[in-house]
Amino acid sequence: MSVMSVDNVLSSTINPKTRAFVTVSVMLATIMQVLDSTIANVALPHMEGSLSATQDQITWVLTSYIVAAAIGTPLTGWLAGSFGRKRLFLLSIAGFTVASIVCGASTSLAEMVAARLLQGIFGASLVPLSQAVMLDINPPEKHGQAMAVWGMGVTIGPILGPTLGGWLTDSYNWRWVFYVNVPIGIVAFIGILAFMAETKVSPRKLDLFGFSTLSIAIGALQLFLDRGEVQDWFGSTEIWIESLSALIAFSLFLAHTLTVQTTSFLNRELARDRNFVAGCGFYFVMGAVLYATRALLPPMLQDLMQYSVVKTGLVTAPSGAGSMIAMMLAGRLVGPLKPRTLIASGFAMAAFSLWQMSHYNLYMSESTVIWSNFLQGLGLGMISVPLTTAAFSTLDQHLRGDGTSIYSLSRNIGSSIGISFVQTELTRNTQIAHSSLVEHINIFNPLAQPDVLPPIWDFRSPSGLAALNAEVTRQASMIAYIDDFRLLFILTLAVMPLLMLLKATQAQPKASPTPEH
Repeated sequence: MSVMSVDNVLSSTINPKTRAFVTVSVMLATIMQVLDSTIANVALPHMEGSLSATQDQITWVLTSYIVAAAIGTPLTGWLAGSFGRKRLFLLSIAGFTVASIVCGASTSLAEMVAARLLQGIFGASLVPLSQAVMLDINPPEKHGQAMAVWGMGVTIGPILGPTLGGWLTDSYNWRWVFYVNVPIGIVAFIGILAFMAETKVSPRKLDLFGFSTLSIAIGALQLFLDRGEVQDWFGSTEIWIESLSALIAFSLFLAHTLTVQTTSFLNRELARDRNFVAGCGFYFVMGAVLYATRALLPPMLQDLMQYSVVKTGLVTAPSGAGSMIAMMLAGRLVGPLKPRTLIASGFAMAAFSLWQMSHYNLYMSESTVIWSNFLQGLGLGMISVPLTTAAFSTLDQHLRGDGTSIYSLSRNIGSSIGISFVQTELTRNTQIAHSSLVEHINIFNPLAQPDVLPPIWDFRSPSGLAALNAEVTRQASMIAYIDDFRLLFILTLAVMPLLMLLKATQAQPKASPTPEH
């Protein structure tokens, strides 16, 4: 039986009302998990005092969650096959919700980090599970629309996270950043318990060596990327240890996967599907561009242009609106138009928005930020739906559990690398631009004379010199932000020719066993 016929069998057994309840339930769980990847960022300064932590220590609140989620994501396929998707979904939601309560009630940094580790572990399966379920409960002709709904949750959550987190922190306190998960988790748990059918359990032996080496590689890589900027990269012993650990562990994993005679942790059949491999590559780039831009804009607007947290959220929120519009449109166009056409259009819009951002300045209007963000949202939304549909269109149904976990992992690693790269470049380019600008502030420059400069910048007095240096730093930072946006623009253009790797037509996959619901 082909994948298409398997999908028809699975989806035909679910009535439309049940399908709607399952969709709402799994998407609530998905949004809850992806929201937590960014919602706590704006609350970190408020946590420092409550948890008696330094600025360097408080970053472990974010690092612990990211590392735990990254390690747990590849395990989703094996867990779902061994225990069933419904059981795993219920356990993940319950564990994530309880961990959120513990996060909100934490009174020390150690308690918070431990709770965030649990959050990451339990939440790791939610995104790949929800994607697999959405593909299973919908017939092939509606996969585009299903992925539009799924993509909206995955994409919009990180965008709205800082805005919601800022509002909750300002209106109540930072603990509500975690408590907000409780009602969402309860509703999602009840919905899945009542309406979702269990899949057939097909346990397979866990490749412990493969899982262990991959986990060490991913965990060390995440620590390397997250801690690198704080620890001055390779000037730190910690960073050397993490980078070497990641390299050695991944080399062992790759050698083991290619040579092991029994079933490996990473199913080798996934690597034989060209559309899936290419889709993971593009999803990696999409994660890098989306999350890197999200990491750059809020501090730029708040630190350099004095926007409030709420105002920053309002002017960047149109990115989410653009994504929603594009995904709903792409969900209907993914059938009549070739996926490559839609993806190319999306990359073109995303590239144009980054080109606009590379022309930002300190005196631009709010509308400039709004429209460039809206256009980027349109582009990324237009990419997400056809990309996901194309990546899984030729993949056997029995590989979806493993496939969705690797697909989500590619986005997570892409976002980590993207954020780390732009933050490093931002720091480096700010220093370079600052040094270049101060070269022109001297007594020989007629435009830098005390009688020409505003009195507040009179560098003959300590206060005037400090004020002038602050303005030079502000201008240098803006130049560095522009350089980052230009780099992302070039990266987006550079990957567009690789669209030829995606098959123009959707091949018919080979037969696979029919899971029982």
